[in-house]
Order: sequence, then structure tokens, then C-alpha cells
Amino acid sequence: MTSELWTAVDDAIENLFLPDDPALSAALADSAAAGLPEIAVSPAQGKLLTVLARAVGARRILEIGTLGGYSAICLARALPADGRLVTLELNPLHAGVARANIARAGLAERVEVRVGPAAESLAHLAAEGVEPFDLIFIDADKLSYVAYLEGSLPLARPGALLIADNVVRQGRILDPGDDANALGAARFNERLAADPRLSAVVLQTVGSKGYDGLAIAVVMG
Repeated sequence: MTSELWTAVDDAIENLFLPDDPALSAALADSAAAGLPEIAVSPAQGKLLTVLARAVGARRILEIGTLGGYSAICLARALPADGRLVTLELNPLHAGVARANIARAGLAERVEVRVGPAAESLAHLAAEGVEPFDLIFIDADKLSYVAYLEGSLPLARPGALLIADNVVRQGRILDPGDDANALGAARFNERLAADPRLSAVVLQTVGSKGYDGLAIAVVMG
């Protein structure tokens, strides 16, 4: 098994299930032109987010880690006309690129991009007494994943779906050593497994983004 084979299979999947998408292609191109790191979810992973959001009938979605808005577009497309996605981004440059990409996709009215440290933004949302979220997607700095979990769970309705990306780190979670991202992911997985508020599992993934994993959990009522 090689990364070349994983990528070839991803290409075949995209050809079968993902027709040309000008808005998403432009979002990737503009993100790269602005110097953003090329770490957005893959097209197949983006489609998975859309499918999962539709499966749970999400009306309100919370995203932690906006980057250039690629995953936000995928998630927002699953929302009904009166749905809402709130996405949290630390970097103002990233947020600006994301807003432009989201607007070009025709989703500006459904998506709010909040700029600042995500832990603070989560506390602000709680203080505002916002309506609970139906789906939470975490894809940001791994060392803060546990803090993001703790900050976002009070904002979720019973039965909400929680998804976290990059939680296997090419298997380095087994022995993180001095790898801060692997250590953060390993601690997150341990907390996820031990939290009585959640029913969760981690799935290993391979594809054009390499070898990693996705955590999926349901918030228990």
C-alpha cells in the first residue's frame, strides 16, 4: 500500500461522486494564492461532511478552524435556507480569504466567520446563549483540541454530531514523543473515549491527504 495508490483511489472516488465544482476549486486556488497552508480537507472528505450534516438534518453548525473556507462551504451547503453555520478562525488573513470564498459560493447569508482565539469565541457564544448546534466540526490546532471539546460540548444539543479531523497523525498518536500535534491528538482521543457525555469512535483514514484519522461522536442526551 502506497500513498500513490491512496491518491489514485481518491481520484477515482472524486470522478464518481464529485462533479466539477467551480466554487470549491476557486476556494482552493485563492487560498493558495493568499499563502494559506494547503491543509484543507480533501474533496471526498468535504463531501463526507456534507453527507453527514444532511444525515443529521443539521440546522445549526459550529466549525472550529476556518482556514480558507473550503470545509465551511461543504458544511453550509447541507443547511436549509434558514440554517446557520458559525465558523471560528484565529488568523484575520485566513478569515478574509474564507469570507470571500464563502460569498462567491453564494453562502454568505448562512455563514458567520468569527475572528479570534477559538476558546474565547466559544466562551462568547456560551455567554450569548446561542441556540444549540446540531453538528460540530473541529479542525484546528491539535494541542487545543481538548479545550475545544470542553468549550463546544455545552453548545451542542443532545443527539448532536461531533467530528474532529487529523486525530491519528500517521499513527504517531501511539508514541507522540516531542510531536506536539500527535500529543494533542492523543490527549483528545483519550478525553473523547472517557467522556460520559459522548458515544465516540476514531476511524483511520487514507487518501490524497495521507494517513490520518477522523473522530466521530454523538452527544448523549
